[in-house]
Amino acid sequence: MDAITSVLPPSLLLEPQDINLDGTDLLLHYGLYIDNEYRWPLALRFIKGAIHGAIILPVLLHATFTALIVALDHNVKDLGLPASIIPSLSIVVGLMLVFRNQTSYNRFWDGRNYLTVIITSVRNLTRSFLANSHRSPLADRVETDRIIRILIAILYATKNHLRAGWGAEIIPGTAINPSTGNATLTPEYSDLLPRGLYGCDDRGLGLVLQLTFFIEQYIKQGTDNGYFHAPQASQMQVQLNNMVDAYGKMETIRLTPIPVAHLIHQKQVLALFGGVLPFAMVDKMNYWAIPVVMLVMFTLYGIDAIASQLEDPFGYDRADIKMDYIVEDIRSEISVLLEEWKKAGEQGYDMFVGRRHGAGGGGGRTDRTDHANGGL
Repeated sequence: MDAITSVLPPSLLLEPQDINLDGTDLLLHYGLYIDNEYRWPLALRFIKGAIHGAIILPVLLHATFTALIVALDHNVKDLGLPASIIPSLSIVVGLMLVFRNQTSYNRFWDGRNYLTVIITSVRNLTRSFLANSHRSPLADRVETDRIIRILIAILYATKNHLRAGWGAEIIPGTAINPSTGNATLTPEYSDLLPRGLYGCDDRGLGLVLQLTFFIEQYIKQGTDNGYFHAPQASQMQVQLNNMVDAYGKMETIRLTPIPVAHLIHQKQVLALFGGVLPFAMVDKMNYWAIPVVMLVMFTLYGIDAIASQLEDPFGYDRADIKMDYIVEDIRSEISVLLEEWKKAGEQGYDMFVGRRHGAGGGGGRTDRTDHANGGL
């Protein structure tokens, strides 16, 4: 725990008696990541997080083919080719792999940035809604509570939509399994979606866009009731529009794969390059050509496999964006804001400071603060 708290800013540190999380949970709560000192070095990891399982078959096939060429070259006839053909082919292979990896990583990075845009919009709208409805009547506070929960639901709906987890609004607390078409339990929605909500997934309307209508209506209602002035409501509209725009761009990444013609040609070029290598190496390297070809093809197929994982960054692979952790962390953050807002409204306090509305200076402190100081 000391090693963990040493990397946290002083403003984030809690008193020891207030920490009920283990080290991993504490880092996750603050959005920090520290590599475990007891982990294997990355160069020695072959299972978790590695792509070896996806490339072992083609690498072994190329090794077998190389062994066959070497055996025929020694026992039947000379099969060697000039080694000068390797540089020409390697330039083409290198350019194609660079393009593929750069394109795939751009999709990964853009997906993460668009998710941040949605999260930022949810945070800003939550802050504005809670701060401006702090002293509103009970009926309006109930509506605000409902809208904040819908904002949280938008995060889950975005994540599930990108993973083809549709239908959560058809049966509350369930979603449609894309593999079987059956309803599966999703407790994350159980207390977030509006009562009586019916979905339009079967007609092509995603849940995310559907939920934004409730946010739009709330902004209009708050403006009519005098909670938001016109410029402020306009800024909220901007946040909502940014959210929908980012959602659309993430959807574009998800639904627009790398052109299949490029994928086919790249696989064929890799196979061709691996098939020519043994002929160019057999004369000078003999049986050493087998491990050398394995090493070269392991490198090239590994780069291609990494690009394949990054191409769709919203899935469940270890290399994908950790959407589950990110969304849960934001839900915890907003839940704290909502809980504090409720307590402050019920007891007549300002949020976070334990001071009554309109009170100033130290004399404005109430029993809530006194109780926290031991009643002195």
